[in-house]
Amino acid sequence: MAARVEGSAAAPQEQPRDAPPSADLPPARSTLVVRERLVRVLRGADEIPLRIVVAPAGYGKTTVLRQWAEHDPRPFAWVTADHDHDDPVGLLVEIVRALAEIRPGGDEALTELMASPPTSATAVLPRLARALADPDRPFALVLDEVEALERPETIETLGLLSERLPAGSVLALASRSESGLPLGRFRVHQRIVELRSRDLAMTRGEARAMLSTAGLRLDGEQLDTLVRRTEGWPAGLYLAALALREQDDVAAAIARFSGDDRLVADYLRDELLSRLLPAEAAFLMRISPLEELSGPLCDAVLHEGGSGATLRDLARSSLPLSPLDRSDQRFRCHGLLAEMLRAELRRVEPEREAEVHHRASEWYDEHGDADRAIEHALAAGDEARAGELIWSVVPSYVAYGRSAAVTRWLERFTGEQLAHHPELALAAAAVHMTHGERDHVEHWAQIANARLDDVPADRRGDLEAGVAIMHAAVVRDGIAQMRADAARASALEPQESPWRALCCLLEGSADVFSGNPEAGLKRLEEGARRGAICAPSTQVVCLALLALAALMEDEWEDGARLAELARAQVERVGLREYVTCTLVFAASALARAHRGRGEEARRDVRDARRLLTRHGDCTPFFEGAATLALARAELRLGDPTSARTLLAECERSARESPDAVALRAWLEDAWNRADAFVEDAIAGPSSLTTAELRVLGLLPTHLPFRAIAAELHVSANTVKTQAHALYRKLDASSRSEAVAHATRLGLLDGG
Repeated sequence: MAARVEGSAAAPQEQPRDAPPSADLPPARSTLVVRERLVRVLRGADEIPLRIVVAPAGYGKTTVLRQWAEHDPRPFAWVTADHDHDDPVGLLVEIVRALAEIRPGGDEALTELMASPPTSATAVLPRLARALADPDRPFALVLDEVEALERPETIETLGLLSERLPAGSVLALASRSESGLPLGRFRVHQRIVELRSRDLAMTRGEARAMLSTAGLRLDGEQLDTLVRRTEGWPAGLYLAALALREQDDVAAAIARFSGDDRLVADYLRDELLSRLLPAEAAFLMRISPLEELSGPLCDAVLHEGGSGATLRDLARSSLPLSPLDRSDQRFRCHGLLAEMLRAELRRVEPEREAEVHHRASEWYDEHGDADRAIEHALAAGDEARAGELIWSVVPSYVAYGRSAAVTRWLERFTGEQLAHHPELALAAAAVHMTHGERDHVEHWAQIANARLDDVPADRRGDLEAGVAIMHAAVVRDGIAQMRADAARASALEPQESPWRALCCLLEGSADVFSGNPEAGLKRLEEGARRGAICAPSTQVVCLALLALAALMEDEWEDGARLAELARAQVERVGLREYVTCTLVFAASALARAHRGRGEEARRDVRDARRLLTRHGDCTPFFEGAATLALARAELRLGDPTSARTLLAECERSARESPDAVALRAWLEDAWNRADAFVEDAIAGPSSLTTAELRVLGLLPTHLPFRAIAAELHVSANTVKTQAHALYRKLDASSRSEAVAHATRLGLLDGG
């Protein structure tokens, strides 16, 4: 065992053991970055006696300790451990020698201990404690490379020593692996300061400074990329500097930099893997394709047991294998090490990587983690399995506004691959459906339909339902066929499927717009109930349609309540950017405008119009209904010009859906309101027409507008238009308020 001694202003000058061993390295101190944040932590409070610095090779443990020594007024005694002195007595003797060097003029007790070395730690510890007991002469004792000390009695001696330090003195232990000290008691009593890999990882500023001293100047994006790739590992950053500083295209070189770079790979082999048993190194190589490591997963991938214990032991060794939980069940290997191990696996066992991914996909699928199951199927290159898994999650992902994740998966396939697998083609159709892109939906649905004969019978029903849903969504053959397609899909889907809620939406809207509101509203209510459980993106559209149907019938209270429910759910689930929520914002805008909540209504109008610009060529009557609601809202907000522009846009949707009779009726009513707006706004009660006075006379009867229309032998839309003209001229916002104002003005009999 060698002892190195340093004072507060002089640190050992030789290159630290955890610096990258390369002939290209300049002198060690020319590349040092003073890491002030870590020095401040190590200086800490004087009453904390123990400092622990644990990290794999290359994290600059020794360097940080030296910097601490240079900035701390206490004298430092430095001991570097090795395996030859892994016994309590030998360790204490070496500590005595180091401490004797920093006591000015020597110390009788220490000199006596050195003159007659003890035969047991039990004998020397009390004498050493007495020798060091002077509180006016605090010191710091650093034991570096503590991983060399493995015997339990040696570790126990370190613990006893830390408890016998005089006030103001500290013991610092630096190690590549866990020392085995019982640290729990120190933590409970707040008598320990700990630095680990995550603390020693370089910050962005530290990385920039270190790379600059190594001759590498990077812009902000390049620096961020390199810090992310190395995870702040100091040795990795420095090796990257060596690999990159001679490159003509630094940006491209950074993009290529990984753990299989020769400089990095050599360092990892020499400093990390060489310390492992051959079986441990082989274990790590064979599980390297896995991002997250756990005992059960590794057992399944390797077809053998005991992986959990192996992972736990390796995580406590000198490897950069980090636990992801507090129970040592899940781990993650440092990215550069994993990349190096994967490169080695491809060289040694090229067929195993795909097999690992395939088994991992099966394991994650069995354990309900669809995302990872899909990722591993894609990594394995198994198109068919990936397609089946992706299609299995499409209903729930679309329902919860997660279609972007499906898009990312689909982007990893070519167009030919998508067309070859009906599941992938249908997944593409579903994503386009969420963006309202009818042509694309129809294209991929037709491709999927053409492939159904190649699908085994036990899987065909689910795909047939998907094709029917896509056909219903594009409404190419009219509203009646839309309803038939949705009903067929509903019959094929299991009760718990999120698609059932969508089928209710499609069937219900078909009924409402084709003039069968009673049946349609019931189906929409069912869709809202189903969607509340498993399909919020469908639920909110069902609620919005229910709200709009109520608002069009002047049922303002129910309409506003439903619109608020839909609006709140959009915010709660995070569906603001889902284009199918255009109708939610439009219905909310109309309800809020009617209630006089102008600023909130205008925000809803802006959100709806923003989404309309991204709507593609969606189902015309859905777009038309949203545009109509916005026009009505703009009219209520006092902007007839915007209202007329929107109504003109709605005309196009109405022409494209000639069987949407309800949309046409709502549009006609809206035009009547817009035409009367300016005249009504300036005329007041004195301009009431004879027809309006006839309607006014029947308002106190509480007859519905349909009954009033029958009484007067006119259409229900005419009565609604005249009633709203009355409201405006009487400055009323509801039927009851109009009656009250008219009574006060003497237009109605107060009795």
